[in-house]
Amino acid sequence: MTGHVTAPAAALADQLPSWATLVRAPNPGPMTLDGTNTWVLGVPGAGEVVVVDPGPLDEGHLAAVAARGPVAGVLVTHGHPDHTEGLDRFLELTGAEPLIFRCGWSTIELAGLRIRLLITPGHTADSLCFVVEGGDERAVFTGDTILGRGTTVVAYPDGDLGDYLASLATLTEFSGVPALPGHGPPLADCAAAARFYLAHRQARLDQVRTALGQGARTAAEVVAMVYADVDRSLWSAAEWSVRAQLAYLDQENRESGPGAGGLENP
Repeated sequence: MTGHVTAPAAALADQLPSWATLVRAPNPGPMTLDGTNTWVLGVPGAGEVVVVDPGPLDEGHLAAVAARGPVAGVLVTHGHPDHTEGLDRFLELTGAEPLIFRCGWSTIELAGLRIRLLITPGHTADSLCFVVEGGDERAVFTGDTILGRGTTVVAYPDGDLGDYLASLATLTEFSGVPALPGHGPPLADCAAAARFYLAHRQARLDQVRTALGQGARTAAEVVAMVYADVDRSLWSAAEWSVRAQLAYLDQENRESGPGAGGLENP
């Protein structure tokens, strides 16, 4: 539980909902896994689709997604470029509406689907998930809050660990509902993945407490001790999460009184 997680956090889904199609962007990498997952949603025969996360500014990818239209609207799970860099170009190609920017709604019906907004900050301050229902099938589109493989970064200072833990707790309510992530394969059970992530985060917090107790005083020193099993090319990303962990522990200490060490600026 405390080691570097590279496997899926729950069993893989054996099939997608009948109204969901995955179009994966050609941007694989250490942070994007196989590439950004762009999801095209629409009940067969509805005559329109909704797109989740257009992805990077790659003309071939955007054209492939647009060809599955007409596009009634676009949803974005969060503002990182691998999910949104192609948004403006995609809107230009399709004439679609960026639904994520519409205020005052929590549920909308489009493309034969019922789409409910979940506000799930933590990975970033603007992170969202979407619960989508069509017929008797339901799925949660988790963006980078839950990945199809491995664990995600809490992108401090925009991301916040306390918020992230609360968001994961919210996602434990979706037992048996597939999680369709922003990267990696779809998972069969959103709640199971969320519970795994919560346990992993608590285990990492215990490791950070231990590192502070053993004399670590900078985020880089904590990374070297806690994330020693992680490829060094990922240490800069791990440092984001460590800073989020340290901020969380600092707040915890302020609320409970003096106790568990502190952090110096690197």
